[in-house]
Amino acid sequence: MYDFNILVVDDEAEFRNVYRLMLQYQGYEVTLAVSGEECLKLLENGKYDLVLTDLKMDGMDGIELLKKIKGGNYNCEVILITAFSTVENAVTAMKLGAFGYFIKGQSPEILLKEIDKLVKINELKSDNKAIKNSLMSFNFLLDTSSGKFKDVLRISEKAAESNSNILILGESGTGKEVIAKYIHQCSKRKDEDFVAVNCQVFSDGLLESELFGHEKGSFTGAVEKRIGRFEEADKGTLFLDEIGEVPANTQVKLLRVLENKCIERIGSNKKIGVDLRLISATNRNIDREISEGKFREDLLYRINTITIYVPPLRERKEDIPAFIKFFLNNFKNEMKKNIAKIDDGLMDILLSYDYPGNIRELKNIVERLVVLSDDGILKKRDLPAIKPKNEMNFEFSAGLKTLREIRQDSEIRYIKHVLNRCDNNISEAARVLDISRRQLYNKLYEYNIPL
Repeated sequence: MYDFNILVVDDEAEFRNVYRLMLQYQGYEVTLAVSGEECLKLLENGKYDLVLTDLKMDGMDGIELLKKIKGGNYNCEVILITAFSTVENAVTAMKLGAFGYFIKGQSPEILLKEIDKLVKINELKSDNKAIKNSLMSFNFLLDTSSGKFKDVLRISEKAAESNSNILILGESGTGKEVIAKYIHQCSKRKDEDFVAVNCQVFSDGLLESELFGHEKGSFTGAVEKRIGRFEEADKGTLFLDEIGEVPANTQVKLLRVLENKCIERIGSNKKIGVDLRLISATNRNIDREISEGKFREDLLYRINTITIYVPPLRERKEDIPAFIKFFLNNFKNEMKKNIAKIDDGLMDILLSYDYPGNIRELKNIVERLVVLSDDGILKKRDLPAIKPKNEMNFEFSAGLKTLREIRQDSEIRYIKHVLNRCDNNISEAARVLDISRRQLYNKLYEYNIPL
């Protein structure tokens, strides 16, 4: 159960203490108030899920307190405690928005069941909000102005029409799992499970158990039978993130599963058929891993029927402003902060930085800026230690250069920058550079710049 905070309001100390002991025993966080006025002060300064208040109190009574809570922006429910003689007033309170009421003298179990009902409702709301936010983030991360990323989406949609195994390549933080989920959603398997496993977080033995499952007693600690991720993903999609981290012995078993389309749980010889699509991803140079004997070439042929490369954020900089706006709005709402201004020059730094950690790093930077903001202002001083990349900055640590060499370095960097911004469209890049296509091709040949 997540933290559930209850504010108990009663002008009689004996009743306050009884409710506190009973509710704390159930695992709830409990705060006490001696009056309606004190209750409102506490609500101003803290977050409470439920106000449990006596109906009859000196000064502000329970009905008046209920009206003020519902009229304010406190986002909490109210349960009134009443005597038999005031049940009619309690029913009136229900019409004013009370969640429920409890009659003194009844079994405490009735009150606890009412509170438990509210807890479950709040948990459901929280889950729904998390799902909604997840879907919003997922859909937003697919919205792009980048020609390169549009190509990724186009290839993903085509690949989804088949049952072919897919390998997604790209740097850490580029959104490889987002693409895997997109493929699943575009496929005929979209109504079945999408099961994701990060192969990097498991040790050798645990990874095999995670993937293939195990029988009770098959090894020390196997106190019950466990269904593996392959079985869980049957009829759906299995996403193996960081497949380059899979140890050699597990690679052999993985290859056998892909060839035979069946698995054996650890500790069992029984073959279990599986029907799924496998999507794998890695940020490693898989060809180098093969040449160094760390990854099986025959396994690569099984997992990369279709290969999709997700470009890093520095190759789709036209999407950075939208990402910043999206993450900023999310964190503003989450932290309930009003951001009205951004320091001069801060946006230029955010737009020019190369983000070696990609979208994940950009998200963390924006979160940091919002957390550390004062007076509704995002400040440059709150940036982490990042080094903005300026296309016209030069490193002189390797020694002095001639003016000709400096001019060549400048041209090479800027031509690469323009080509990247134009998605390698030669005509568009030539127009931006104000030279002819032939002149641009000559520059590419002279400087050995690949397209």
